[in-house]
Amino acid sequence: MPLQEIDFQPGINKEATDYSAKGGWVDGNLIRFRKGRVEKIGGWAQLGGQYFLGICRALHSWISLGGTKFLGIGTTWKYYIEEGDAYNDVTPIRSTTSAGDVTFAATDGSSIITIADTGHGAVTNDFVTFSGAATLGGVITATVLNQEYQILLVTTADAYQITAKDTSGDTVVANSSDSGNGGSSVVGAYQINVGIDTYVSSSGWGVGTWGAGGWGSASTISSVNQLRLWTHDNFGENLIINPRGAGIYEWIENSGVSTRAVSLAGRSGAQQVPTVGLQVITSETDRHLVILGADPVSGGSRTGAIDPMLVAFSSAEDELDFEPTATNSAGDVRLSSGSFIVGGLKSRQEILIWTDTSLYSMSFIGPPLTFAVNLVNEGAGLLAPNAAANSPSGVFFASKTGFNFYNGSVQRLPCTVQEYVFNDIDLNQSFKSFMSVNSRYNEIWFFYPSLEDGTGEISRYVTYNYLEQTWAIGSMTRYGWLDAGIEDLPIAAAQYSGQSLLYNHETGFDDNLEPMAGVYIESADIDIAAGEYDVFMKKMIPDMAFVTEAGVSNNPAMNIVVKRRNFPGQSLITDSTTKITPTSTFTNLRTRARQVVFRFESDDDNATVDQKGYKWRLGSTRVDLQQSGRRG
Repeated sequence: MPLQEIDFQPGINKEATDYSAKGGWVDGNLIRFRKGRVEKIGGWAQLGGQYFLGICRALHSWISLGGTKFLGIGTTWKYYIEEGDAYNDVTPIRSTTSAGDVTFAATDGSSIITIADTGHGAVTNDFVTFSGAATLGGVITATVLNQEYQILLVTTADAYQITAKDTSGDTVVANSSDSGNGGSSVVGAYQINVGIDTYVSSSGWGVGTWGAGGWGSASTISSVNQLRLWTHDNFGENLIINPRGAGIYEWIENSGVSTRAVSLAGRSGAQQVPTVGLQVITSETDRHLVILGADPVSGGSRTGAIDPMLVAFSSAEDELDFEPTATNSAGDVRLSSGSFIVGGLKSRQEILIWTDTSLYSMSFIGPPLTFAVNLVNEGAGLLAPNAAANSPSGVFFASKTGFNFYNGSVQRLPCTVQEYVFNDIDLNQSFKSFMSVNSRYNEIWFFYPSLEDGTGEISRYVTYNYLEQTWAIGSMTRYGWLDAGIEDLPIAAAQYSGQSLLYNHETGFDDNLEPMAGVYIESADIDIAAGEYDVFMKKMIPDMAFVTEAGVSNNPAMNIVVKRRNFPGQSLITDSTTKITPTSTFTNLRTRARQVVFRFESDDDNATVDQKGYKWRLGSTRVDLQQSGRRG
């Protein structure tokens, strides 16, 4: 029999069976489809040489009028602004004690220092900076004490513990001379309470007895025991930041990155500024600051308790004025469809607001109403606060049951991996899920925590090429993503060796200077005459292109794995594995079965060659297939 060309259909198909999907792909990892062909994705490398504290789940970039480029980074523990490869801590200060309110107590032979501070309001892992302390008399000197500490353990409402350290971070053990209390001039500056890196369903909206409280009454969402998700947006050159369910803060650009963000409601001239919220968004063309899930006004002031369906907006051009008057455009509106606002997204001439059940469109119309808020769709709620993304084609978002597309109306997105993905999402931790754009390759990326992996953390992704309408899947742990634009390359938040960092993506072909492992694509079953005959496969002529990085010494290679079975219900048996290089002409296979499967994969287990600095792209494979005996 002559050679047969096998031109696989692009995209991963998990909705069909392995047999009914013949002519296509059923599984893959770290690959993409581009111009109808499958190839290895681009690599990633650490951005800068520094690390930061906490898990980052929020990234935002902007450029000042002076041309300075900034990158906002919101983590479970802190908020940073990156400038010139340096991470500057701008986390707001929650409270500062009076001199002498803080005292220290050390124990001989221990590095644990007990701090007494009545009603400190801190939680374990909070950060506090001490100043004005005197030596305790021994090795616990003023230099040791007067620095930032992360609280090791909160023991009571009036006391907590830290681990003594020197200025390089090394542990210091007290001696018998450390009998002092730090003196009467000690001041403690507490940063806002840290968040946690897991979702706790036992707090927030919906907790408690159904019907408790009056209709429309505020909830008691706790920022302390909720998954820490930051929202942020620019108001001019300044940055508005909000840890979901907690306070609203502003970083003033002209004050520099050495200054911290401050409470928006506490700024001079603030009028009825919400003190808490679920998300901050700037309406750009009309210059209003919008707070989703704001605290309502009662008796002329904000209550401090979130109304999870209330949308408040400032007067135009003034982020400090939320008090409605006859001469300004401030106001608020309460949504009715759903039980809480999940998230919002700026789109073309509108702000999209999702509740847990519905989608609203908010657009500027001018006085006297300022904004029109229209219910677009009921039944298309948002899976997670960051599970929506803008693309040149429109807005994509994930609900609890599938992927959707919005371009004036909501449409369910045809998806060849939908059941596979949404049956695998860990709904207990689904708030960690997020969606972003990789515009360089016309892709939507959706990251989610996998039930199958069982880590409770993001471990898998889905990509959708919105121009070619192809889907791909894979495994990768990323906590946040920012598309290229202001930044030259896409940026993703990750961890490496237990340390938090940022990666530049789509740079080179490696995993942070190491070979990218686990790259593969696997076909559906292939047969002859609907399986009436056994397939005898003699040889394969691969059509493979290797692209190498300039200046990198490597030996490009990949494996072609042939698997077989006689019936769809049987397990696949690996028949052969053949290494392919740029000079390979053909490979002898000599496989006999009713159904065969091809798997193209990276040569991970080859320790004798350097596997760095290249990618592969698959074309049209030709195979010598022959009939070998008729099946009864």
